[in-house]
Parts: sequence; structure tokens; C-alpha cells
Amino acid sequence: MTWTPPERPDWVRAINAGEVAPLAEEAALPLTLDGLVAEAAARQGHVLGGAAEIEGAFGHRDFPAAPALGRLERFLVCLEDEARLAPIGRWMARRFLLRVLEVRLQLMDYLRAAPDVREEAIRAPIFVAGAPRTGTTILFALLAADPRHRVPEAWELLRPVPPPSPDPERFANDPRIQLADRELVRPQTVVSGLRSIHEYGGRKPKECLSAQTFAFQSEELTARFHVPTFERALEAEDMRDAYRMHRLVLQILQRGHGSTDWVLKSPVHLHALPTLFEVYPDARVAITHRDPLTLLASLTSLIANLRWSHSDDVDPQAIADAHVRRYAATFERLVDWTESDVLPDDQVHHSHFREFVEAPLDTMRALYERFDRPFTDETAATLQSALDANPRAKHGAHAYTQEDLGAPPEALRPRFARYQRAFAVPND
Repeated sequence: MTWTPPERPDWVRAINAGEVAPLAEEAALPLTLDGLVAEAAARQGHVLGGAAEIEGAFGHRDFPAAPALGRLERFLVCLEDEARLAPIGRWMARRFLLRVLEVRLQLMDYLRAAPDVREEAIRAPIFVAGAPRTGTTILFALLAADPRHRVPEAWELLRPVPPPSPDPERFANDPRIQLADRELVRPQTVVSGLRSIHEYGGRKPKECLSAQTFAFQSEELTARFHVPTFERALEAEDMRDAYRMHRLVLQILQRGHGSTDWVLKSPVHLHALPTLFEVYPDARVAITHRDPLTLLASLTSLIANLRWSHSDDVDPQAIADAHVRRYAATFERLVDWTESDVLPDDQVHHSHFREFVEAPLDTMRALYERFDRPFTDETAATLQSALDANPRAKHGAHAYTQEDLGAPPEALRPRFARYQRAFAVPND
């Protein structure tokens, strides 16, 4: 295992040493459901009494609060018992969870005030749904470069209420952009080198899991923090709540913008494709493929760096083992779903990382044709310009090897052999 903790700036070391009093005091506050719920409600002007008031504020007849807050409570127990948070990690976790709870309140308030928002039609959205580190980010960015498509920006998914203005100038100057920048850029300042792995920012395209977090049913909770008990429980859950919440967020974001050609992305969709198609029956799904050992080594490095921004005690081997187990199971299910026609074949496009890197426009043309979208010379020129503006390793190289998984590649290959045969995925 070659991962080593990156350098942290002096101000982070000072916070973790308790030398910044206001942050140290906030970090020392207990992370309890009652405390966080009460604080979030007070910030939004809600006065809570008993369980009925909590359900009434944080829930709706179609989005009950009890399951979501029950998940949050279980997550908080794991956060205290398993995550080994440093003071800065506790402070960031607290700020993050309060924001999610506040936005959950805003979503429910908006739904009660404008119930017809659920009549917004989300038509034939494209989901980029490959495993992490398989080229999903650049594929997403190229689809976003097409002006016919709408990709949710980070600030929209973090704070979707009220709906963003359809006026371009007001949209570009929404004050929520700065709030998102502060939240998303912070981990990149805590851990050097994180930007070379994945870049974050308020106006960057954002993954769907941020919308699913409002149901507290999201890998956003398990990527940042070592919470293996919660992670295992989440893997076993029916993900309908997460996808129904995701759809509500899109409906609110679409309000006032007319018909929208959404392009969306998250590797988490790969784990729950039947549920995705249940909630979005006319969805188009782009699945990207890469040598599973390479993608898992890269993912291990990413998760280790994310957790290092919150904890002084990161176990990269535990991260590798958990994700090898998870993706071995997911890839088996993907083969099963494909062979048994659980997935609508004409609504799914497959591509390979190596071919995409060698001929990206050919891959994009095939994807557009698969989904009956026109791919013109103008489209090709637009996407080529986006490629030229975002070369690989733009923010530095991301170093990792398959040996970072802690076992010889030949020992792990059998777990992925069926998947690699089914989708003709070559070894790197």
C-alpha cells in the first residue's frame, strides 16, 4: 500500500491542536440528532415541540421524515463510534449536516407551498453511471458542454430552494454559488493534491448523490467518513427514497425553466440501476468501463484523501477491501441485470475508458446515436473545444498502482472475471 497522508497547511494543524478557540468550541459540540435537528429548525424559523412537529417540519406525506431522520441518527452513532474525526473533521461534519438538514426543511416547505412542482416532467434524462475513475467526469463534462443540455451545478444541488432564476445574469450571480464554493473548496485546502484527483467548485457540474443526501441515503455520507456499519446498512437498503428525493430536487430546479434536457452523473447509480429506471422509466444511461483493479486503486486513493481531510487516522487497506467487495458484487449484478433484460437495452450505452481516451469524439458520437440525439459538425467542434480546455492531469498527476489494493492483481482478478468477459473489459 503506497498511499501516504498528504501534507496539511499550518492552519489545519493549529485547528486540530485546539489553538483556534471558536472552531475548537464548535468542534467539541456533540453530534446528536436532537441537537442538530433543533439547530437547523431554529435557523429556518421552525419551532419544534415533539415528534409530530418534527415530522411536520422535516417531512411530507410523500416524503416522511421518520425514515430519513432514522438513517441520520444511525449515521451519527457511527460517526462518533467509528469515524475517528479530528477537530477540523468534526467541525466540517457539523457544518455539512446542518446545511443538509436546513435544505431538507426548505424542500419540504417549498413542496407544501407549491405542490404542483411535482407535475414538472423530467423527460428522458441522460445518466452517466459508470464506476468511479472510469472517465465519468470527462464524459459528463463533454455532455455539459453541449448547450442543448442542462447539467446541475454544484450550488444548485447543494441549495436548490428557491428554484434558480431562468435569467442568465441572475443565475450566474446567485449568492448560493459562493456558499457552495466555501463548502466544496474547503477540503481541497485541507489536503494538498486532492484537486489533482477530482476538482470541486460551486459552478462545477455536481453528482446526483448530493441530492440523494437529503434523504440521508447517499454515499456522500460514506465517502467522506469511515462509518463501515452505516455503509453496510446503506448497501442493503431499497434506494427508492433517494431517487424520489433526487427527482423532487430536479423538479424544483426545473421550475420556471421550461422543458429541460437533463444530463446527470454519479457512480452510485451503478449499484441501483433497476431503481433508477423505476423512478425514471425513460432514462438513458451511459455506463463506462475500465479495468476494475485500476479504477479501484484510483478510488482508494481518492477516498483516503477525502477521509484524511476529516481524520488523522485513515486506513487505506480498509478502504480498498471495502470497495473491492462492493464493486465485485455490483459488477456481478450488472451482468445479471443485463443478461436477464432487467435493464432496457435500447436505453443503455456502454463505452470503454481506453477507447474513450484514444478517440473521445468517436465515443461521444456513438453515445449520441444510441440515444437518438443529433451529433452535428457543430457538436463535434464544441466538444473538441471542451477537451482542449480540460486536458488530462490539468491539476497535476494522480499517482496510484494496482498494488495499492494490498493484494497481488492475480489474486483479485477472479472476482471480476465474469464482468470483464461480459463487457469485454481489458486488463491495463
